[in-house]
Amino acid sequence: MKSILYKNTKISFTDSGEGTAIVLLHGFLENKKMWKTYIDLFSEKHRVITIDLLGHGESDSLGYVHEMEENANAVHEVLKHLKIEKATILGHSMGGYVGLAFAELFPENIKQLVLLNSTSKEDSAEKKLNRTRAIKAVKQNYVNFVSLAIANLFSENNRVRLTKEIERAKEQALKTPLQGIVASLEGMKIRKDREWLLHENRFPVLLILGKQDPVLNYEESLAQIKDTTVELVSFEDGHMSHIENKEELQSILLDFFN
Repeated sequence: MKSILYKNTKISFTDSGEGTAIVLLHGFLENKKMWKTYIDLFSEKHRVITIDLLGHGESDSLGYVHEMEENANAVHEVLKHLKIEKATILGHSMGGYVGLAFAELFPENIKQLVLLNSTSKEDSAEKKLNRTRAIKAVKQNYVNFVSLAIANLFSENNRVRLTKEIERAKEQALKTPLQGIVASLEGMKIRKDREWLLHENRFPVLLILGKQDPVLNYEESLAQIKDTTVELVSFEDGHMSHIENKEELQSILLDFFN
């Protein structure tokens, strides 16, 4: 494990392999450990960097709101430290929001963008209200909130089939400090709408969706890429394609990177 200081805050990352840089950004309640098998595969031909976002994994929290732009700046500092000028950014869920913020702030540093179970749209009024409720719920019962939040990300069919994987994901999620959870919920709640980035054709974009995603409405997700050159891959499962559709996803991503 390696780390840098960003605004006096520790940002933890890994750096494996050689070649074109690929940056893997985890989602809310996840950390860089979720990418282990992906690192093993991708680093055979690429340089793979995984980063713990603010308040997750082994990275520290920075204040009471972790804005997506703040996370993107931290990612940029890691790349600067590693002397990487251009990279493919792959973000799962909240990691995708950070990837979009990075693309807006540092377009010259991005080669490709992969949005994995993520969206360029800002939160609706209803979702913002749900974030506020989630903040209250996690403060009242941390363990219950985290356990339910993780299980609810999988499609119903997979909640039985992938029991072990769900338990592992919960185990990692429960290592996320309360401050990191609350600050990230606050940051996601106020994030900007960045659909315009998908229409600009500055770099290739791949959007990966689950048709039974309990978090992102599939039809609404399709609407954001109408009349764009964004490449779309749809799976029949939920919000956790990197677990629910692992082998297919790995093959699709390798094709896209190459």
